[in-house]
Amino acid sequence: MMPPSPRAALLLCWLCCLGADAARAEAPPEPIDAERVSRIIQTLASDAFAGRAPGGPGEARTVAYLIEQFKAAGLQPGGEKGGWTQKVPLVHFQVDNARARLSLTTGDQTLALRVGEDVTVATARPVKQVRIDQAPLVFVGHGVSAPERGWDDFKGVSLRGKIAVFLINDPDFEAQEGEPVRGRFGGRAATYYARWTYKFEEAARRGALGALIIHESEGAGYGWSVLQSGMGDTFDIRRAHPERDKVLLQGWLQREVAAGLLARSGLDLDTLKRQARQADFTPVELPGARFSARYALTHTRVESHNVIGRLPGARFPNESILYGAHWDAYGLGPPDASGDRVRRGAVDDAIGVAGLIEIARGFQVGPPPERALLFAAWTAEEPGLLGSEYYGAHPLQPLDTLVANFTLDVLQTAGPARDVVLVGHGQNDLEDLLAEAAAKQGRTVTPDAKPERGLFYRADHFSLARRGVPVLLLMGLGGGHDLVEGGREAGDRWVADYTARCYHQPCDAWRADWDLRGAVQDMRLLLDMGRTLAGSRRWPEWKSGSEFKPVRDASAAARKAAPRDN
Repeated sequence: MMPPSPRAALLLCWLCCLGADAARAEAPPEPIDAERVSRIIQTLASDAFAGRAPGGPGEARTVAYLIEQFKAAGLQPGGEKGGWTQKVPLVHFQVDNARARLSLTTGDQTLALRVGEDVTVATARPVKQVRIDQAPLVFVGHGVSAPERGWDDFKGVSLRGKIAVFLINDPDFEAQEGEPVRGRFGGRAATYYARWTYKFEEAARRGALGALIIHESEGAGYGWSVLQSGMGDTFDIRRAHPERDKVLLQGWLQREVAAGLLARSGLDLDTLKRQARQADFTPVELPGARFSARYALTHTRVESHNVIGRLPGARFPNESILYGAHWDAYGLGPPDASGDRVRRGAVDDAIGVAGLIEIARGFQVGPPPERALLFAAWTAEEPGLLGSEYYGAHPLQPLDTLVANFTLDVLQTAGPARDVVLVGHGQNDLEDLLAEAAAKQGRTVTPDAKPERGLFYRADHFSLARRGVPVLLLMGLGGGHDLVEGGREAGDRWVADYTARCYHQPCDAWRADWDLRGAVQDMRLLLDMGRTLAGSRRWPEWKSGSEFKPVRDASAAARKAAPRDN
């Protein structure tokens, strides 16, 4: 075959370039861009936003910026009265830690407790002064009342007027081989009974004056420094009956302090822990032990806001898929070693908010979704999932026909990964959809490496899960990813370094040297999953054995009545 003439070769080259240009023109734009993600994080984590505390000096700027970004991403208002926001009425409580006086008395010995070193306390009742004088203490084990598991730590013992002392986590968290409790609550995988929120709620339901949890890093899933970062600074949703819903004092005791208290009462902490793993455990009142507290409390009403955008459904507008991330961080706090007071929340969770915005932008490419899409930037996640909880109690779209919720909270910044970490393995059908989407990226799904930390109960999706909505959480703290560069060891190192140094601290700041390709992978996963659900008639279900399945099953009729494809 003769080679083409120079003129023919030039013509062929021109035609090839023309075809390439046409192909580029027809190719859809990249829906999620790492540079845009980085810019959004840099803005939200800048000092101008003052740490994004709910009701703080940075809230108005944060809300305005999010509305601007939602508009730019092509969303419509999804809030109240045709606007972009949903008001979340909060109360902000602040303990005067510097003047707080707390003590433990056993016999004729009184130990003054150092706030922040020995104990942290908070109050979520609108009172000016907390005064507790010589209240008796009762050790209640893990403080679990779970009839469906045949477990009751309280045995009818009254807590009225007393301080309940709890162990963290579940009764089977430290169970040994051969102990009957082993596996009864999921083994090392935490249930909701493991969470500090449950324990404080249970103490209030039983009329306790106060509740103290013995801190142990392994069972809590975080060190003492995390508790110090927000001590005495509490938010709650405004309640009609706070004296019924909240104990007067809630807090944490350092393990060594608790062990010393028990020893002075003639008791041994390790022995009590073993006894608390038995179904016949009965609360133990600490002989001769008394707890006293006196501190001033300020409480301020705060109007905070969820920011909500939407894309209407082209065929099924009453069915929704909701993406969520929390915009709040920890605001201004005690100075670190360098004098920095701004707790910027770059990874926790400006990166999730950036993902929310980019996923919304991604839905502008291709055909419009058949189901509606909601994008919610929640307020007040850090003080207890309050923005999402308020939405769960006051939804702007019916929860019965909310198809699924995808939540982004702390994505890793160490580069692309061969896998995606699943928090809450074995809960619902969204896990199967995740595996399908990950396979398209050439990735696998890895269950949470440390389910004992209860991450599944510690992010905003839980506010919807407890109301039956199938949920999926992507969180970089679920365990070290199998990174393309460095493998699982490098992934574990990223998690360990972030949690030890920067989690809820001023150093959780934007960095120019981040490798956001892994975070972008995860954002694309959720975009792909949302597209699949938005263009189908699939209704994800909870798996058998999930504690949320009965709640969802109760509203099955609403989904059976939904239109079906012919």
